[in-house]
Amino acid sequence: MNRHDTRLCALTFDLDDTLWDNQGVMARAEQLHYAWLDEQLAAWLAAHGEAPRHFAEAVPVTRYQAHRRHLAKQHPLRRGDFTWIRERALVELLEEFGLSRASAWLWASLTMTRFHALRLEVSPYPEAEPLLEALTRDYRLGAITNGNLAFHRLALSRHFEVIIAAGEMPAPKPDARPFLATLSRLGATPARALHVGDSWQEDILPAIRLGMRAAWIAPHAPADTPMPRGAYRLEHVRELPDLLEWMERK
Repeated sequence: MNRHDTRLCALTFDLDDTLWDNQGVMARAEQLHYAWLDEQLAAWLAAHGEAPRHFAEAVPVTRYQAHRRHLAKQHPLRRGDFTWIRERALVELLEEFGLSRASAWLWASLTMTRFHALRLEVSPYPEAEPLLEALTRDYRLGAITNGNLAFHRLALSRHFEVIIAAGEMPAPKPDARPFLATLSRLGATPARALHVGDSWQEDILPAIRLGMRAAWIAPHAPADTPMPRGAYRLEHVRELPDLLEWMERK
């Protein structure tokens, strides 16, 4: 295989905790969309002549979370489709609360709209925008995420030719299919692509197994962590250009 066959032409990226810190965003979205449902539903019930009662008191958020886990086990093919799981859990719990099926679906849909709005309140790392802008000059970019972020609604998405929500295929990472689908749409072979992500199990291992190269965003991993051939550890995505430059010189 000559150098032309292995020179990188495509980069694929995970999103959450790769291009932004997602922990606080998810915690806030989880709390606030459920509080929104509790408040709005109580007002709606009161407006329709029912005695005041609160959904979150009858069904604590921990019960909602447990029911999501139950649905993921009950429907393994949908385990990565987090929007489907959340909405289905809300419908079933709202029916249990006493709403009709139609009303339960209405309120579940409205609550998920609120969740997705909160989910979009991410703050990309300051380096992300100029980094991606520069990379598009030399590489074709794709995004592969297990999350249910409506990424196309963020300005950062314009840098990506392909965006795949793997859980909705449904084939969440570490399944090889979202990687292969992204590479196919980018017109790249695995040998000419590098994947960037923060999860060893969901990003790095599947990429390496396919014959891709991989950049592992792992700020807390020991510097001497053993790495398989073709995998490189970075503390932050800002270090990616230096890695690519080094790889080009090899």
